[in-house]
Amino acid sequence: MKRVIIVHGWDGYPETNWFPWLKKELETRGFKVDVPQLPDADSPRIYKWVPALAKTVGMPDEETFFVGHSMGCQAIARYLETLPDDIIVGGAVFVAVFFKKLMNLEEDPDVQETGKHWLTTPIDLTKVRSHLKRSVAIFSDDDPWVPLDNQDDFKNKLGSEIIIEHEKGHFSSGESYQNKIYELPAALESVLKLSS
Repeated sequence: MKRVIIVHGWDGYPETNWFPWLKKELETRGFKVDVPQLPDADSPRIYKWVPALAKTVGMPDEETFFVGHSMGCQAIARYLETLPDDIIVGGAVFVAVFFKKLMNLEEDPDVQETGKHWLTTPIDLTKVRSHLKRSVAIFSDDDPWVPLDNQDDFKNKLGSEIIIEHEKGHFSSGESYQNKIYELPAALESVLKLSS
């Protein structure tokens, strides 16, 4: 059975944004879908998130697909980096994803430290790519945190298909967001394409 693991981002949880919509859409098409709550989402750390994601996934294979949002995409990539050489997953959809740069982070020392933790911890994107059949990276042209030049790593190093959405902000539904995103057809279409 085809499985999809949807991974929330910083300060995220399974019932927010477009995750419930995507889960329902995929389940109606016969996918098994997990949306785990990762630990300490308000202060995420690689050494906590990657093992928690690994526990949810169990034994991945080519019928396993990932969809991440923001820092959840980093968690997926860093999880893939840890896999044994012979394991390949079906694909990944990265939404509002960064390795290079984040903008407009609050001056709060904890926020700055969290951003730095994820941006400065090395990652071997060649190794990540070796575990992925295919991938898609989705950006918005008005994301206040994730500038479009983050797409270079995905295009050049992961070989991802790049999709740039118009005025979708950070693809979020929280109170502070001008454009509240509760559905994300580009993510659904990308999963269906990767899994076909």
